[in-house]
Amino acid sequence: MIASKLNKIKPSPTLAVTNKASELKAQGLDIIGLGAGEPDFDTPENIKNAAIEALKRGETKYTSVDGTAALKKAIQAKFLRENNLHYELNQITVGCGGKHVLFNALYATINEGDEVIIPAPYWVSYIDIVAISDGKPVVVNCSEENNFKLTPTQLDKAITPQTKWLILNSPSNPTGAAYTFDELKALSDVLLKHPHVMILSDDIYEHVIYEGFKFYTIAQVEPKLFDRTFTLNGVSKAYSMTGWRIGYGGGSAAIIKAISVIQSQTTSNPCSISQAAAVEALNGTQDFIPKNNATFMRRRDMVVQMLNQAEGLQCQKPEGAFYVFPSCKGVLGKTTREGKKIENCTDFSNYLLEKHLVAVVPGLAFGMENYFRISYATSDANLQNACSRIIKACNELK
Repeated sequence: MIASKLNKIKPSPTLAVTNKASELKAQGLDIIGLGAGEPDFDTPENIKNAAIEALKRGETKYTSVDGTAALKKAIQAKFLRENNLHYELNQITVGCGGKHVLFNALYATINEGDEVIIPAPYWVSYIDIVAISDGKPVVVNCSEENNFKLTPTQLDKAITPQTKWLILNSPSNPTGAAYTFDELKALSDVLLKHPHVMILSDDIYEHVIYEGFKFYTIAQVEPKLFDRTFTLNGVSKAYSMTGWRIGYGGGSAAIIKAISVIQSQTTSNPCSISQAAAVEALNGTQDFIPKNNATFMRRRDMVVQMLNQAEGLQCQKPEGAFYVFPSCKGVLGKTTREGKKIENCTDFSNYLLEKHLVAVVPGLAFGMENYFRISYATSDANLQNACSRIIKACNELK
């Protein structure tokens, strides 16, 4: 009854953790969920008001399949203002969230057997989207010693005649690691030697950065790669608009046209009201972003400091996003009070949830064993309580 192609993909592990935590919470347990990847701040008032005004104007009809002219112009201005990238309007697409745009871009371009290089740790959906598009994920493990970032040598070694795409995500989900200008330039030098490889730059956490870190996107660093790069972004993270479902991308006119064909036969246009809100997000005041980031940075520092007190855990301080990706290698092989041995990061994550009521996502979901992801996009009180429980959990292991 069910199509065999669904065997190529699996449900989102992050949603699975969230759902399990919700079930336990419904049973009356005091669960602290650190799995969800969305800001806990409300959408700013000026953006909500723009949506209300759009409703009052009756902007409740179909729009152009891949975005209104007003939103595309706002995106065009954003790319030029912040990234020094000039896209024509026919080189811009708008979809129902960043994941939707990413799916469309890969589905529109991958032929059976095409290879896609994906540095690990990776966002959970990359692998499955490539697989359902009949592509072959080529996972390159990026070590903690290199701050979980792809090196030029690793990239050069991974490229074959079948390589279609390289996916770069900076700042990263799940590690928060971000590439510097020099690091992107070194990767660009490799890519210039392989003109058949396209680059998908996932910049969704562009504005969630700390301590003066300067964000760059790869087509900005190396203009010779502009025609081969699809630059993906959206309003979900920096503008606290996860539920509004607006993502966008800039790329070659041919890819954008192909994406439009797919979208015309699947979702049609993104929500008209959400598009009006996104125009205000991109064109309006940005003064809340540094304030939100200051809160995120304070939380990051607290979480890193507390986790590094836990016996057997080691946690790096990331440059951006709102995640940490601690190593749990030091607890492997230990046993719980009930006598259960912690064999891997999944066992450890289950132990934290079932015995200490803290929901985290095991690193295996991101292609990296012996780690786990924590989202610190929740209240200081929740984080302090959760980290205290994690310290206690580690100390109880023998």
